[in-house]
Amino acid sequence: MQVLNELIAPRKTLFEVRKDRVILSQPQLDTKAADIPVSGRVTQGKGEGLPGVTIIVKGTTQGATTDGDGRFSLSVPEGSVLQFSSVGFSPQEVTVREATTTLAITLQENSQSLDNVVVIGYGSLDKREVTSTVTHINSRELLTVGAINPLTALQGKVAGLTIANGSAADPNSQPSVQLRGVSSRDAGLGPLIVINGVPGGNLENINQNDIESIDVLKGGAASAIYGTRGSNGVIVVTTKKGTQDNRVDYNTYASFDYATLQPKVLSADEFLTQKRGTDFGAKTNWLDEISRSYAFAQKHTLTASGGSANSNYRATFDYRDAKGIDVRSGRQEYGGRISLNHNSANKLYSIGLNFAPRYINANNADYASFEQALTLNPTIPVRNPTNPNLYYDIRSGFDGPFNPSERLRTELSGTEGKILNFDATFKLNILPTLNTQVTYGQFTSDYFDFFFRPSTSTFAAKNEGSMNSARRKYSRNDQRSLEWIGNYTLTVKDHSLQALGGYSYQYFVSEGSEIYNRNFPSDALTYNNIGTGLYGQVAGRNDGSSYKNDSKLIAFFGRVNYSFKDRYLLSASLRHEGSTRFGTDNKWGDFPAVSVGWRIGQEAFLTNQKWINELKLRADYGVTGNQEFGNYLSLLTYTGYGYYLLNGTYYQVYGPNQNQNSDLRWEQAQSFNIGVDFALFNNKLTGSINYYARRNKDLLGLYNVAPPNIQLQTYANVGSLDNSGVEVQLNAPIVSKPNFQYAISFAGATNGNKFVSFSNNAYQGQNYIDVVGLPSPGSPGNAQRLQEGQRIGTFYMLKSAGVDDQGRLLVYAQDGSTIVGNQATLADRQVVGNGLPKYTLSLGNTFTYKNFDAAIFIRSVLGFDAFNTRAFYLGTPATQSNANVLTSAYGDSKYAKLTNPTTTNVLSDYFLEKGDFVKLDNVSLGYTFQFTSKYARSLRLYAAAKNILTVTSYTGGDPDILPINGLYPGINSNRQYYPSTTQVLFGLQLGL
Repeated sequence: MQVLNELIAPRKTLFEVRKDRVILSQPQLDTKAADIPVSGRVTQGKGEGLPGVTIIVKGTTQGATTDGDGRFSLSVPEGSVLQFSSVGFSPQEVTVREATTTLAITLQENSQSLDNVVVIGYGSLDKREVTSTVTHINSRELLTVGAINPLTALQGKVAGLTIANGSAADPNSQPSVQLRGVSSRDAGLGPLIVINGVPGGNLENINQNDIESIDVLKGGAASAIYGTRGSNGVIVVTTKKGTQDNRVDYNTYASFDYATLQPKVLSADEFLTQKRGTDFGAKTNWLDEISRSYAFAQKHTLTASGGSANSNYRATFDYRDAKGIDVRSGRQEYGGRISLNHNSANKLYSIGLNFAPRYINANNADYASFEQALTLNPTIPVRNPTNPNLYYDIRSGFDGPFNPSERLRTELSGTEGKILNFDATFKLNILPTLNTQVTYGQFTSDYFDFFFRPSTSTFAAKNEGSMNSARRKYSRNDQRSLEWIGNYTLTVKDHSLQALGGYSYQYFVSEGSEIYNRNFPSDALTYNNIGTGLYGQVAGRNDGSSYKNDSKLIAFFGRVNYSFKDRYLLSASLRHEGSTRFGTDNKWGDFPAVSVGWRIGQEAFLTNQKWINELKLRADYGVTGNQEFGNYLSLLTYTGYGYYLLNGTYYQVYGPNQNQNSDLRWEQAQSFNIGVDFALFNNKLTGSINYYARRNKDLLGLYNVAPPNIQLQTYANVGSLDNSGVEVQLNAPIVSKPNFQYAISFAGATNGNKFVSFSNNAYQGQNYIDVVGLPSPGSPGNAQRLQEGQRIGTFYMLKSAGVDDQGRLLVYAQDGSTIVGNQATLADRQVVGNGLPKYTLSLGNTFTYKNFDAAIFIRSVLGFDAFNTRAFYLGTPATQSNANVLTSAYGDSKYAKLTNPTTTNVLSDYFLEKGDFVKLDNVSLGYTFQFTSKYARSLRLYAAAKNILTVTSYTGGDPDILPINGLYPGINSNRQYYPSTTQVLFGLQLGL
């Protein structure tokens, strides 16, 4: 039925099944008197027409399919029951009455159905055939949120995929993405992004409205086909294409971000009452001075699509203007995406083209200004009282003496960017079972950063001789790729074989230049006439630089998928890949993978179990690599060592800057996964459960070496790291009534982690490294330790024994005795906690009632400790004088007890708190109007909110802004921050 449905979906067609034959016919205008003509339209949740829906008269073989706009017509006897079904959607039944012959049917998506097609490396499979770990998310499952990166809308949706952003309200901030735990010491940690089959894409250039689906390849067997770039997993993004239905869509939203869970500091009156410092006579709320009351953003997207049976197009144009919560930051961008596809009339070949430019103008936020605003004396005025045209010259501050309001309002800092993505595909169908495809792709990004500080700056007066200054920095990254693959399929009785072979070539170029100067004749031209500055004309002074580097990847790969009786499944792949980044002795590597699956639910002993619709067991093993480190690190290279004056002339001096390592190679990840996919109780509960174990070996980093090496350290492969965990992904359509649907989804994951070794046969190192050094005031030291046998994020510091009656911090000495904190030594430190979360959970709820739709999404991170950096520096009465502190420093908090300055900078677990939180993360509500007018199809009005409520015992603000990805989770290593916000969004979607 499904194959027939796909063949006749483009046109209104009736079909009838008689034994082994299918009879097609056009709808009859005149039917027998007993039949009633029935017509209508089938739509999906947001009012879009749903093509290819199968409509069957229950109890018969008579039926029809919807056209490209979801419309249908047929004639049936009164009282007949029509069954509407489509892959990925919950079926629906409607009884035909003479009074209701025009039907409006809305099918609700059942996206976790095992019948879905998922995209894998260099191809796609029916989900029933997949034997590795892949999570498929379609566009309708993404969260409603205003952000520059579409992965923000995926946060919490995929078990094991951690998406975090400690400054989400910064309009230029990008999230960090990590899959199944940290995987490296020094190489890249983020998954490979593949867009429309081209690896290495830029998600900054993807409009969420253009996304058709996102597939997350988690296991080693799934990502091994990408070789040296697959170690951290792969995220495959597929964009939408045009259909035969000519249509225009307009989407827009306006969002408002309000600061939430902001730290509260003493007012001017409270500051003086507590005798914190000098009274300068003003009453300044420094946070208000540098913040907007709300950050406003708007986005507009216009899409046109259409085509014929053999050709289609889709063109999107978007514009976005977003402000940050600080008074300077902002981002204006506009871009587009054009998709063209053509199939020859005889189906011999097909051509696809995607073209996506984007232009960006961004003003940067300054995180140090927020920390400065917290610590500044609130009696200091913003402006100079004797000359209000000038800003007050501030002489204090944890981050150095500067006026944060002046910095954000008078200094220019930002970038002008251009992004261009292009890919073209040609596919030749040589035989019905044999085809070959060539894809060329290019991703280019240009950024031209700017900075200007005026001559009136109080900072310039103190530090730069009252000279204005400017900088321009240009950077360009270009990636070109060629992918040539061939596919062969063979089916013989119960045996099915799919074979893939391919060649991949990728070339990367990175280049840039920078120039800096001071002392311009005027502030008027800002950074646009840097050559006029007198500062750079001093003999021997050179503030210009440039660079260029490149690398190549070449690979040959193949994969075989075998199925016996559509029940016993096997997949095996191998990628042979070489990289110019590796040493001369290790240019090439092999990355094998194998996976098996057993659709046990199809066995005779389970076919009578009506509550089992699908049950599949699977296991996979794969080897992947990581080559995301700098170019030329295996070579003996030279660099400039300044300038030498000889006979009145300056000469550039060069010398070696790194050791050669001919054995440098990729990091290697060996991954094992076992899992089960299921659909139970008439597809009322679908999902998957996975257990994974991964060892990352040959970790890259700098290691100490002895002579005859020229430098004291060599970049080498040393050490290993383990990750393991359990992932659960569930979906349950609880209620599926014609007028009301309710479904829930759940994603949960655990992560166990430990460093196995820092040494190998060639490089012997210590069994630990102290990390996360905290900044001044004082010398707090390191807060965490990476240690063999311990989890990432281990807090290694003094263990608190409370506070004595003099307000001093007490700690435990190495022998177990209690001593005053400032008397402790490094030997008294011990393991006191861990900042790596053990559990990540989410629960989604979606509702549809007639034309209303709603969603509630809850997200939680549990099982980790968080160091309260802000309380450590600003949360006690002992904080240095003339600096502001949190109001809790003089309240009932435990930090208010630390009144003695002798232990102010003693690092201990007194400042460790539980970071666990449960967050009402996203809520949306919409209503769709359906029109029969030729001028409009539908109109959906909606509202959404993000980061609405956080339940936590953590007192340092929103724990969600703490880093949980990377090597140092659970602690902010500096005092700088960007406020957390609650976002409220209003939008509409108009279909024409």
